[in-house]
Amino acid sequence: MMRQKVFAVTGGASGIGLAVVQRLHADGHLVVSLDLPDKTHDPALKALGVQTLPIDVNDEASVREAHATIIETYGSVDGLVNSAGVIQKRQTPDKLSMADWDFVVNTDMRGTYLCCAIFGSHMAEQKRGSIVNIASITSTCGVPLHAYAPAKAGVLSITQCLAGQWGHAGVRVNAVAPGYTQTPALQAAIDQGDRDQALLIKQAALGRMVQTNEVANGIVFLLSDQASAITGVSLPIDCGWLASVGWETYGGLPHTKI
Repeated sequence: MMRQKVFAVTGGASGIGLAVVQRLHADGHLVVSLDLPDKTHDPALKALGVQTLPIDVNDEASVREAHATIIETYGSVDGLVNSAGVIQKRQTPDKLSMADWDFVVNTDMRGTYLCCAIFGSHMAEQKRGSIVNIASITSTCGVPLHAYAPAKAGVLSITQCLAGQWGHAGVRVNAVAPGYTQTPALQAAIDQGDRDQALLIKQAALGRMVQTNEVANGIVFLLSDQASAITGVSLPIDCGWLASVGWETYGGLPHTKI
């Protein structure tokens, strides 16, 4: 009988993180959802019956405590998904306060690195493990998100650096680069008028937005033994957004023409 694997998911109470928790749980794994204290009693997580632990990825002591609790409970951790993150309101540099910049970069980039460093170091000691970080299609292109995009570019660099650091120890580190995904956070931005859903859909080759379960499917693949030779990559899950960027120069995608 195969041993149940233990996976930790930050940001596990909503959006992509919740979809990953649901998928891993459905696959029969032991899953620990890590999120801010006020989200540990989320009804969706209670319905699944998975363990929830409080974490603040901006607080080193909080991350270490969550990791220690998982090791004490299960003895090891086989995989980590860093899904905790925030999005950014579109602002010009003169309007974007450094406090807001710091919050986005600290949560999305520093928090990812901190969780990688603590969980990944233990995985290296146990000579096995897999980490998947959440980068973005904005990791490699310019957009008017002057904190979020640099933070996600940093996540991509962190992924590549740590893949080289721990590969010899049997630890794989990969990322996914979601396109515009229908999460509660993005829907709130759409509702507030900060994103135009029609434009998000128009840019994608498939003519639609990404669903959270579709991102989860890619993450679970990268965590699995099926991806045993894959490390240091960023997998776009974007409904063809990146593939279609250049089409605007030639009048847009075929499905956007009248």
